[in-house]
Amino acid sequence: MPIRLIFRNLVRHKLRTALTVGSLAIAVFLLCVLRALVVSLDAGVRNSTSDRLIVQSAVSLFVNLPASYVGKLKAVEGVDSVARLQWFGGYYQDPSSFFGQFGVDPEKFLGMYPEFKIVEGSRERFLTERTACIIGRQTADRYGFKVGDTVPIIGTIFQRLDGSPWEFQVAGIYELESIVWDETTIFFPFEYLEESLKGGAASGPPGSGVIYIHLAEGVNPVNIAAEVDGLFENGPQRVQTTTEAEFNAQFVSMVGNIPFFVTTIGGGVLAAILLAVINTMLLAGREQRHDMGVLKALGFSDWAVFGVMLGQGVLLCVVGGGLGIGLAQLSSPEIAKLLGTMFPGFEMTSEILTNACTLSLGIGLLSGALPAAATRKLLAVDAFRRGA
Repeated sequence: MPIRLIFRNLVRHKLRTALTVGSLAIAVFLLCVLRALVVSLDAGVRNSTSDRLIVQSAVSLFVNLPASYVGKLKAVEGVDSVARLQWFGGYYQDPSSFFGQFGVDPEKFLGMYPEFKIVEGSRERFLTERTACIIGRQTADRYGFKVGDTVPIIGTIFQRLDGSPWEFQVAGIYELESIVWDETTIFFPFEYLEESLKGGAASGPPGSGVIYIHLAEGVNPVNIAAEVDGLFENGPQRVQTTTEAEFNAQFVSMVGNIPFFVTTIGGGVLAAILLAVINTMLLAGREQRHDMGVLKALGFSDWAVFGVMLGQGVLLCVVGGGLGIGLAQLSSPEIAKLLGTMFPGFEMTSEILTNACTLSLGIGLLSGALPAAATRKLLAVDAFRRGA
């Protein structure tokens, strides 16, 4: 009987119920998306390992390191391998078609990052062919790139002197086992860029933007970082050596305190919807005073009428929250594609969805408990008197 009363009372005001459910669904959807954005920003930091260090100019990330630094870094005791990495900064077709391109030492770089899995094409071709490249799954799907295609990239930092675009042959498509990079980037051999600059076929700054260090097992990264910084203390270019986690955190800070900003917005959305649902349930409790008095006169216990009011709040929020969670989960792949460049780790994780479900239930319990507590204390005679 109480279960039927819960449904009947909710559908008594169909429009109000529908609007409240819709508001809850939208709010929960936004909270899920905002939380996923925060998680994606932290993904690179969380998945970083302590055996990878990044060496960059102490002046600026945009100042290249001399080529001679590679050999000196290889000679440092405890360094297992060294790989150069250079931001290319070109574009495909037009400047709005943005995705990252990096020149790397293919064998060393992939050796440092076993998270990269070549799911289509040939790893060997990428390691041996001068103009070969590997492309992330998201960019390959976005532009329809396939293994064997030629990808023309128009240089901005590095320009070919004959005015032609750089051409890269797709040797493979990669996916990531964990978010240490992203699946939107193109990687090509650094030697192709270096040879073009030295041979006079292209213009641009010499050296490499950063140098990645992979440490031998059991080596203390703090000691190696301090030794590397000391090695180049007198130049020609002073360096700053950081762990991979610190380096990735720098990029998050470069775009401002987005996690705090997003969390603040989420908190505002949560407070607004909580107040709205509480208001709805208080209105419902006031309208149903007479009905609750009738139930008590018929012999229903105080806790039975308490359950009817509480159940309305819980059911309202569970339905609205469920719709929001479902919408967030269904739209997650499309949102990930849309935000892939800025938020490569965007994912609607099970933890986010579980927290959203718990939150919806909590709002339902809180919003339903207030009118339910008042109804439980209500005397039948008072309900009839006020309802008259």
